Amino acid sequence: MAIVQISRIQQRKGLQIDLPQLAGGEMGWTVDERRLYIGNGTLTEGAPVIGNTEVLTEFSDILEFASTYTYQGAAAGYVVQTGPTATAPITQSLQSRLDDFAVITDFGAVGDGVTDCTDAINRALFQLYCRQTNTQIRRKLFFPAGVYVVTESVLIPPYAFLYGEGPQSSIIKLDVASDISTLNAYVARTADSLQQFGANIGTNGSTAPTNINVEAMGFQSLQVTDMFLVDQCVNSNFNNVGFVGPLSTTQLTDPAQRGDIAGVRFNSTASLITTNINFNQCQFTNSTYGVYTGELMQDAAFTNCDFTTLYQGVYLGGPTLDSAIGGPKGCAILHSTFDIIYEEGIVFDGVNLNISGYNTFYNVATHFGGDLGTPFAPVISIYSDNNASVGDMFVRTDAASLLFPRVDLHGTANYTLENGSYMRVGQYQREAGAVANTSGSAVTETLFEVDTTQTKAFRVDYTFIRDTAKRYGAMVIATGPGIISNDDFTENTSTGLTLTATQSTNIVTVAYSTTAGSNGLFYYSITYLD
Repeated sequence: MAIVQISRIQQRKGLQIDLPQLAGGEMGWTVDERRLYIGNGTLTEGAPVIGNTEVLTEFSDILEFASTYTYQGAAAGYVVQTGPTATAPITQSLQSRLDDFAVITDFGAVGDGVTDCTDAINRALFQLYCRQTNTQIRRKLFFPAGVYVVTESVLIPPYAFLYGEGPQSSIIKLDVASDISTLNAYVARTADSLQQFGANIGTNGSTAPTNINVEAMGFQSLQVTDMFLVDQCVNSNFNNVGFVGPLSTTQLTDPAQRGDIAGVRFNSTASLITTNINFNQCQFTNSTYGVYTGELMQDAAFTNCDFTTLYQGVYLGGPTLDSAIGGPKGCAILHSTFDIIYEEGIVFDGVNLNISGYNTFYNVATHFGGDLGTPFAPVISIYSDNNASVGDMFVRTDAASLLFPRVDLHGTANYTLENGSYMRVGQYQREAGAVANTSGSAVTETLFEVDTTQTKAFRVDYTFIRDTAKRYGAMVIATGPGIISNDDFTENTSTGLTLTATQSTNIVTVAYSTTAGSNGLFYYSITYLD
């Protein structure tokens, strides 16, 4: 059909719901939705279909009319076959494709470090994970780089998966102008499927917190409050997550300022026990404690984590130990780093079945005095039976360990193997062997010293070889007023060796003397009997 000149443009206007079938070329404007339409015309006029065609404007729903999406993977040099045949590809709408993931900005959150995003974040979590039990509504929730300010706790429900662009890039920060004691004072906490928290978890037919995942995000606070509460939660994971408090080293040094806050705390009830929580490559900093709990929780693991700028690193048990249902057990702190810790790096107090293994401890328990500063406490303190420290490494020297040991078992039945050379089981400690080269001259030399504040009796097993002369023996020393020592040995011929033990205040010095003769080798190990 030839183009027909229309002498006058016909137009209508009204509500979207009242839009009629427009005549060919007739314009229609819906005032409520501000959308523009033109009539297709009739089939006899050559229109392919009868109806109205929308003229796209800034108010049009473009995705409603977008063509279907088919994955192509053209970067491989060819089009990927998505369907059963190359001519029958799998397609979906562009809207469906974009809905495969969710972004927190879709719900109104703004990572500008100023806008209050509390409602937007909690609304997103509810809509994605709580609205129905249908698993198809669940999507990973992405936080683009930015600082998302909250003024109350973020309530993380079961099956939530939050991820960002790194713990220093995608940050949820608590910033409250009013008294936080009146608020739900955590940056974030686990909640049930109705976003109920605390004593209400699991009520009203809800699902308790489970299968929560958080990756590459940071939780920070400008207030003196805990960063994260893992409450009555099971089978959940935190990977590359930062828990950052507001405290400086100056505040941590001052008892009046350091408060009682933790990067992570735990909570359980007798019926809902927090179990199987994993922290990997996480950072705990600028709080009183990196991790603190006296609550019963089982099988938590901290692997490849970084604990720094804290009063104490990990504290399990202690004054808050839940006497009704017990404290933490089955917890493992492995392959992690502890540095700039005012007091102990790890404390197991009144708890059992926990282990510290293959961690490295630098500036710990020196009151921020540096790696080799004067110690004011053990690096690890274990106050209860059936725990262990295995393969942990310490910069604290042997001399500094005379003041406070690297690992203090406090007389409990536990096991420790430290710096690859010290083994202790309960009251028994064995120090790996050492070798002393003795001169051919007649000399007296100190072998080692023992601090009697840590041990009251010890035994030295030794072998002395001087050419063909050999001596095997064991010297037992009991300290205290009136030191007692006994050297029981066997030798094939005189070696010219004499061992002595003397005490000055709390230090026992073990020395050897040799007569003139050939050079010798003195091999020994120490067993602490007290």
